[in-house]
Amino acid sequence: MKQKSLKLNIIMNMLLTMSSFIFPLITFPYVSRILLPEGTGKVSFATSLISYFSMFAQLGIPTYGIRACAKVRDNREELTRTVQELLIINLIMSVVLYIVFFGAILLVPRLHNERNLYVIVSCTIILTSIGMEWLYKALEQYTYITLRSVLFKFIALIMMFLLIHKKSDYLLYGGISIFAASASNIFNFINVHRFIDLRPVGNYNFKRHLKPIITFFAMACATTIYTNLDTVMLGFMKTNVDVGYYNAAVKIKNILVSVVTSLGAVLLPRATYYVEHNLIGDFWRITRKALNFVALIATPLMIYFILFAKEGIYFLSGSAYAGAVFPMQIIMPTLLFIGITNVLGIQILVPIGKENVVLFSEIAGAVTDLIINLILIPRFSSAGAAIGTLVAELVVLLVQYFSLYKNVNKAFKNIHYMRIIVAIILGTVCSVWLKNANLNSFFTLVLSSVLFWGVYCGYLFMRKESMVTEIWNMLTSKVKVIKKTDAK
Repeated sequence: MKQKSLKLNIIMNMLLTMSSFIFPLITFPYVSRILLPEGTGKVSFATSLISYFSMFAQLGIPTYGIRACAKVRDNREELTRTVQELLIINLIMSVVLYIVFFGAILLVPRLHNERNLYVIVSCTIILTSIGMEWLYKALEQYTYITLRSVLFKFIALIMMFLLIHKKSDYLLYGGISIFAASASNIFNFINVHRFIDLRPVGNYNFKRHLKPIITFFAMACATTIYTNLDTVMLGFMKTNVDVGYYNAAVKIKNILVSVVTSLGAVLLPRATYYVEHNLIGDFWRITRKALNFVALIATPLMIYFILFAKEGIYFLSGSAYAGAVFPMQIIMPTLLFIGITNVLGIQILVPIGKENVVLFSEIAGAVTDLIINLILIPRFSSAGAAIGTLVAELVVLLVQYFSLYKNVNKAFKNIHYMRIIVAIILGTVCSVWLKNANLNSFFTLVLSSVLFWGVYCGYLFMRKESMVTEIWNMLTSKVKVIKKTDAK
């Protein structure tokens, strides 16, 4: 199979990331002011709880499937066999988990009282299973993934404004959110015949997948635990309002994390391909680029949104979410931690077959998160949950870094830390005064971001930072091509 352009993949994934950023940026300010912390908290709690059921249904296939399919993507028959094997395993587990889920609906009072919401949100389980997103990522079909996702997000955007008008519409909000995130998987299922044969190919060997699937499943368990445990524990130990505050902070964090990890998502199948074909030089070249990208993007994002947390929360959610400001400031350093571990874990350890290290790091993070949440949530509510996430992500980073110290130390030394620090200081000095300018949240964010990022990028461009220069040259070359085409 012909390799896709890595630059095109990166551009498409950035567009996909931007759509994930713009959709909540437009809808959440509207929805949060109508549903208030209690309504958004109910949906957030349901989504987090269902993620556990989905985690068991998916096992470790969403990540393992990318690696398994990337290895055999040049052999249609073997690719077909691999996909069919993984899909069968996925569907069997989905049926089992739906039986468990409906049993929980009947037996647990809190779930039974909001059963309609949980049934709606649970649709993500089957839609994710039939979507086989891992296949499309393994084949680097990022143009298709992006266009499809943007289309459904746009439809959901219109539905949000047309259908959600009162506090009791949180059921509609839950349904539309699932539609935006997962309904496009139906098209994945319909279009899969383009890449694999639909007829059974036989000679299935499910056993070969069991060991790696169990490892990746354990990784997914640990990750899901410490990424959703805060919301679930807040929901059981505190109130829906506390969950709403925390959800507002986490929503902004998740949007920013998608920006920081956008490059790593594209590079996973390519890194796996390089390792499989013994192209080690190319493998470490893209690894160095990925780490540099994370440092250049995550560090300023972290600082900017610590400084302008209040304005970000007030703009996205309204003044009713003032309790989300401090949790957001606490949780922002996770942008850098997650960005680095995304490269170390998903782009390095997984392709070279050391997923056990990733598993151990995530178990360590999950245990840390659980302990800190038990201690701090009763006293500090959403701020305690934020501290738990912060420390958990740091633990994951430290375990992965020390396991790869000899391999990645040189890559970390190649990052120009002083340039980044100076650029951030200059951007901060030029923008922070706007906090006292008595402007509303929107204008403060717009003006401060223009000043902060303009100065930050301008300084790095003047210092000829390689990645900034490369991106600039790529953009200007595209503009020149467009101008030449228009001139003809």
